[in-house]
Amino acid sequence: MRELPSILEEVHAKIAAACARSGRDPAEVEIIAVTKTHGPETVREAWESGLSIVGENKVQEASWKKAASVAGPAWHLIGHLQGNKVRAALGIFDFIHSVDSVKLAARIEAVAAETGALPRILLEVNVSGEKSKNGMKEAEVEPALKFIGENCPRITVEGLMTMAPFSENAEDARPVFRRLRLLRDQMEEKLHIRLPRLSMGMSNDYEVAVEEGATWIRLGTVLFGERPKLRQHSASADSVDCGASGADSDNYAGFGGLDSYSGQGPTVRILD
Repeated sequence: MRELPSILEEVHAKIAAACARSGRDPAEVEIIAVTKTHGPETVREAWESGLSIVGENKVQEASWKKAASVAGPAWHLIGHLQGNKVRAALGIFDFIHSVDSVKLAARIEAVAAETGALPRILLEVNVSGEKSKNGMKEAEVEPALKFIGENCPRITVEGLMTMAPFSENAEDARPVFRRLRLLRDQMEEKLHIRLPRLSMGMSNDYEVAVEEGATWIRLGTVLFGERPKLRQHSASADSVDCGASGADSDNYAGFGGLDSYSGQGPTVRILD
């Protein structure tokens, strides 16, 4: 596989071209390096290549990986957040993209009040209406923003997030991204608030997302290749402490990353 700096040069060129087509400044667009199932060495590679934000899908995976990784990047939760994981998430992540209900926002506020956290979040919107995707309905966004504004003084809502249905044709995602941007614009005008962040677009459709206003694009495969096929390690290395206790990355030498289903501890790579 090509070296990451070379890949990033091409990605940045495509972002710049998409911005030129839509009359935007490329400085408005930031890459979130999605390191799901990759190990701490990938976080280091991303950081040393100039990427300052790491995106993780699971609280449990991030809990050991952040402790084993290079200091420096901001950590964003881009996957679904369960209420029973809120306390851990607030201790790990600088930003949560996936607040998909008023109930979850209230839970985040309650834990933040106990811990002194000041969470920065996005509201996740299921624009496409796919049952397999998380996110609130478009009609639920305004009530959620009002609820948080009136009842959650510790939370700052900075924008909206969505996922488009996967398609080989990136243009299929355009209506989804456009609707999220228009929804954001409507909420800003109606509620007299600022929602500067739009988290949308992944490896297969990020150029279209940029054209439609994305400020954060979530890139994994295009940067790091296909996610490794992994299995939970069951030999003596199971005794390695994988918690968020400051474990050094050297403790993970020889491990390939994390089992993408269990979210538990270091794993070994399946080679076949």
